[in-house]
Amino acid sequence: MHYDIFNGDADGIISLIQLRLSTPLKSCLVSGVKRNIQLLKTVSANAEDTFTVLDISMEKNTQALIDVLEKGAEVFYADHHRAGDIPEYEKLTALIDLDANTCTALIVDQHLKGQFHDWAICAAYGDNLIAKADQLASAAGYSEAQAEQLKELGTLVNYNGYGADIADLHFDPAELFTALLKYKSPFDVFEDKASPYYALQAAYQDDLENALAIAAVYSGKKLSVFELPDEKWSRRISGVYGNLLANQQPNSAFAVLTKNEQGGYLASLRAPLENKQGAGDICSQFETGGGRAAAAGINHLPSESLQHFINTVETYYA
Repeated sequence: MHYDIFNGDADGIISLIQLRLSTPLKSCLVSGVKRNIQLLKTVSANAEDTFTVLDISMEKNTQALIDVLEKGAEVFYADHHRAGDIPEYEKLTALIDLDANTCTALIVDQHLKGQFHDWAICAAYGDNLIAKADQLASAAGYSEAQAEQLKELGTLVNYNGYGADIADLHFDPAELFTALLKYKSPFDVFEDKASPYYALQAAYQDDLENALAIAAVYSGKKLSVFELPDEKWSRRISGVYGNLLANQQPNSAFAVLTKNEQGGYLASLRAPLENKQGAGDICSQFETGGGRAAAAGINHLPSESLQHFINTVETYYA
């Protein structure tokens, strides 16, 4: 059995699209909402199994990875999140790059020598690497209009990954991957009126309008905080809304909090775009937190910890 294990956001989905366009392979798809990153432990490996693991922190999957490798399985692992100590096994290929200006799809793009470069640029836009994606789109000869198309599609695929569980999403990430895999280029997606792009576009606009109607609950020197209600639309829009805010004011950090059933918050943190560091380190100080330098989150931030969270962010970026 081959397993394709991937983050349910734009970076994870589009990383796998590139690999499967290059090497078609029948596989068991394992994914979930964007924050569901401990995916390796959901699979029981056999010695003859092979794995492709994309865009989930190795640090959060270390023991499960070792268990898979100890059984004799072969693993290809590509990621840009915190990795911890990378296990040394002959059957492990690890392409890890923690640079704040890269993403897993760009790592895969380099691995494939640019075979599906337009998809990689689309993913970079979706992962909010706007300046990097703009640079790549220009170097590839795309017009501003084409770059905007890639940006919108990447944003929409990323938007679909946010939620507390699959029921919050418009598409199961595995189903969205399968639907998009039939397009060799992201530009082919726009030509097909039945593609997921059009359904996601309409849904995104509705959710974004709801978010834009809510004022900040905190505005400090280096951080603004927005609190969204415990609703499906809030959980769907939280991450891409944080990206939008960060691009509008690049010298500030932004946190989007979504109330949850536990009486606390699902927190998304974006580092200032002019200082893309620290978000993962900050969120990792909290029990259910993690992420990368530019963008991170906390699955459950207790309400009594909110002020400590605000103080920690303000102090870090002061």
